[in-house]
Amino acid sequence: MTKKEIKAMISLLDDQDHEVASHVEQKIVSMGESIIPFLEEEWEETLDTDLQKRIEDLIHDLQFGGLMGRLKEWKENGAKDLIEGMWLVNSFMYPDVDLANITKAVEQLYFDAWTHMKENMHPFDQVKALNNVLFREKRFSANTKNFHSPANSMLHLALETKRGNPLTLCVIYMTIAQKLDMPVYGVNLPNLFILTYKMDGVQFYINVYNKGLVLSKADIDNYILQLNLNPVDIFYEPCSNLDIVKRALRNLAFSFEKMDDLEKATEVTKLLTAISDDDPTL
Repeated sequence: MTKKEIKAMISLLDDQDHEVASHVEQKIVSMGESIIPFLEEEWEETLDTDLQKRIEDLIHDLQFGGLMGRLKEWKENGAKDLIEGMWLVNSFMYPDVDLANITKAVEQLYFDAWTHMKENMHPFDQVKALNNVLFREKRFSANTKNFHSPANSMLHLALETKRGNPLTLCVIYMTIAQKLDMPVYGVNLPNLFILTYKMDGVQFYINVYNKGLVLSKADIDNYILQLNLNPVDIFYEPCSNLDIVKRALRNLAFSFEKMDDLEKATEVTKLLTAISDDDPTL
């Protein structure tokens, strides 16, 4: 369709004949996200608030459908790039944020950390050096004031503000550590996401939310005991990129529930279900 034909079709969204308007809406949805710029143009040109609302809803539905498709594709392709997966979570609230900008910010942090690394460093010294860069030089820290805010789950905001929840801070830390060839992975603890350094019989844990505090297995044992839970492997061993993105979506859905925004909570749960082979509530 030509631009003129598309604009003519969009103008029929407010047709008084309900069937015509409904048919046009279905046609627009079938065209996918490529039609969004034309919808935005129509939104700017019209003074009809009802039509503007309808266009806003259509744009949201198109973006949501596109996001769900990209999340499924990311999973089906092996969920290899964690930053891309977290950017997709980011896209639910901020569809215009560019993945390249997030990647560039992480690469800069990696370079700054790399300059502090030396050959054959002891694992604890590696962690100490990375902690020094992120928490002393760059001043990353826990966002304790707005812990349940949906913005706390947004990776680009964590990079910009240097504040985040345990998961976003861990993703930044882990990505940089792995670029430095450090065997650092995520661990799905209840109520707290942490990291583990694991290689050749050496394993300890890192609480990024507490400025990279190093923990032992005994510390994890005590934490689980305090929660009155049985110790299972998932609380001690590395989890996958897919597990991390699913947890990010659960966090986001919970944040919207705390804000009584049940519509958004439901939508995020749909995204979670789309990449889950099991019950997303577990």
